[in-house]
Parts: sequence; structure tokens; C-alpha cells
Amino acid sequence: MLKKEKKYTYFEAGEGTPIIILHGLMGGLSNFEGVAQFFPSRGYKVVIPELPIYTQNILKTNVKAFSKFVKDFILYKGFDQVILVGNSLGGHIGLYHTKMYPSLVKALVITGSSGLYESGMGESYPKRGDYEYIKKKAEDVFYDPKIATKEIVDEVFATVNDRIKLIKTLTIAKSAIRHNMAKDLPKMTTPTCIIWGKNDKVTPPNVADEFNKLLPNSELFWIDQCGHAAMMEHPDTFNEIVFDWLQKNNL
Repeated sequence: MLKKEKKYTYFEAGEGTPIIILHGLMGGLSNFEGVAQFFPSRGYKVVIPELPIYTQNILKTNVKAFSKFVKDFILYKGFDQVILVGNSLGGHIGLYHTKMYPSLVKALVITGSSGLYESGMGESYPKRGDYEYIKKKAEDVFYDPKIATKEIVDEVFATVNDRIKLIKTLTIAKSAIRHNMAKDLPKMTTPTCIIWGKNDKVTPPNVADEFNKLLPNSELFWIDQCGHAAMMEHPDTFNEIVFDWLQKNNL
């Protein structure tokens, strides 16, 4: 059940410390179903806002503007400090938000995050009418290609064949490259949990090592036989890593 209030559409469950989930470019809220089911019974309020990736003015279609949207949402909800959890572009938005508004963020969890390395999201678009090609691209996101169901492939195919969405996707891809975080990370002291698939083809494992090296207060965890979306491929392992890390750090 999604709540719609003012300009926000979001999922919310549980009571306690707020965990705000930030989805990726092609990822819907359902990608975090495992997280949404696990944490509400353990003293956390899970909130998943729909990010305005394809609905904002083109001038506000960038990492910085999305980070401000998250800040406005946190203030709208009246939260004091939140735990941000982001995958892919969502991780990048979480990082940028933490850089801009550190007082609002108690802790950060990133998985398959952009911000240091962008594999060209734009390079494949001349073939956007080719369903089999898009299917292969979608399967490459996961270690187990079967996770890229027909529903997921259809959604990606529809997105890249929608001219406005395509322009916005390419705009975001350029923004992700422009907002590289390498110089910012060493100054960011927010506790950060980095969870990475050992078989991630989109943001390869060396990217996780680089994040861990540059962030002064981070810890890195690996998941075997796992691609770019750990919370979808191995939801139980992902949840246990996050929960144990939060407990250990009294978060």
C-alpha cells in the first residue's frame, strides 16, 4: 500500500528508527521487498519514497536535485536522523545527500553504488528497439539471469523506448559522471556499510574496495554469487548483514 501526500508517494511500515530506502534508476520499490518485510518487526520504520527520476523538470533531473528531494522528504516526515539505504543510483543519491546534509544522516548503507565508476549507461541505446538485447542487459545485472523476469525486462524495455524517459536516463547518466564523489568521500565521517556482490558487472568489485578505502568510517561486506542488486538476489543475507552492522554500531 502506497501513501500519497503532497508531492510524495511512498511505502511505510513499522515504528522506530527510520530507514529510508533509495531505489536505483531502473529499480522499482518492489526491489526492496525483502528489506520492507524484515526491518519493521525489529524496531525500525522502513520508508521507501518514489524518487522523481522521470517526473521532474529536465533541469532537476540530476543527482544533486534528487538529494535535495530526499532532504525535503525527511523534513516533511519530521524525522530527526535517518539511516539511508541505497542501491546503484540510489546509493549515489544517498552519498551525495550525506555530503550535503550530514546532520540528517545517522548511517548509510550502499550496495552497487554509482559515484566513483559509471559503466556507460548510454552506450547501448542505439539498440533500444531490440528486445533480446535489452533482455541480455537486464540479465547482466544479476549473477542468476533468471531473476530478470519477463516483467523486469518488459519494464526496462518500455523505459528505454519512451523518448522522454530515455532523454532523462541519459541526463542522469551524465549527472552521475559529473557528480563523482572521489574527492568528497575522505571528508565524510558518517558510519557507512558497503555491501557488494562479488560478481557485479555494472559496478565491479574494485569499486567497492575504492569506496571502502576512501570513506574513513566504512566497513565492506561481500556476497558470493551475487550481481548488482544484492537486496534482490540474496535478500536474507543482505538483511542479516545490515541488521548485524546496525546492532554492532548501536544504530
